[in-house]
Amino acid sequence: MTLSHDTAGTGTSNVLLLHSGVCDRRMWDAQFHALSEAGHRVVRCDLRGFGESPMDAAHTHADDVRDLLDHLGIERAVVVGSSFGGRVALELAARHPGHVSALALLASGTPVMRPSDELRAWGAREDAMIEAGDLDGAVELNVDTWLGPEAGEDARALVREMQRHAFEVQLAAPEECHPVNPGVTTEEIAGIEVPALVVSGAHDVPDFQAVADDLGRLLPAARRVDLDWAGHLPALERPEDTTRLIADFLAEVSVLSQGASAR
Repeated sequence: MTLSHDTAGTGTSNVLLLHSGVCDRRMWDAQFHALSEAGHRVVRCDLRGFGESPMDAAHTHADDVRDLLDHLGIERAVVVGSSFGGRVALELAARHPGHVSALALLASGTPVMRPSDELRAWGAREDAMIEAGDLDGAVELNVDTWLGPEAGEDARALVREMQRHAFEVQLAAPEECHPVNPGVTTEEIAGIEVPALVVSGAHDVPDFQAVADDLGRLLPAARRVDLDWAGHLPALERPEDTTRLIADFLAEVSVLSQGASAR
């Protein structure tokens, strides 16, 4: 299956946007259009079980993304991942390094993340709501947890819609269609040598601030940025500021690439 996706722009620089686990590709509306208009070829997709990509078979998200890039004839891309999308970006870079030229990781998860007691308790609360059939409550729990103080009502309404749809799709899928853990290790993450922008939000859940600290140490070519205004989803909280952050990183990557070619 080819993941549902959009493409825009005709530039020689390829950018792939991977959404968070409470969203789908619509979370990137602002960045998708702005980056394509700035001269990049931009792809955004729905991971399987989100948005318009059905959860129809056992799958590995990183392999699905690799297959999408192959389908589009894209050899290498700068991969921008938000939260769960950041985890998938790291898995892609570890499993299929030839497809990744750089990483921008916004409040990223990792394949080796170990949740704190507080985050596990939060997950248990979400599970209890879902098991009781209270999807509305579970949706609101996610909206309240993952959007920071800068998020407006439009952003909250969009996350509410995206999360509700993801719950419905994933709860309806049989167990044999659920994702397979690719088993990426800490050592494999430490071996990812491409330029990486590691971003955290000061208002995010502490677990993800700790993950950003770890990635800043683990990734050999990482640059660490903490946004004092951001929660967990900066792309929706301050779209223009987040677009500028990504665009500046793309410019840095271009300069590095040109320098490497000149040598």
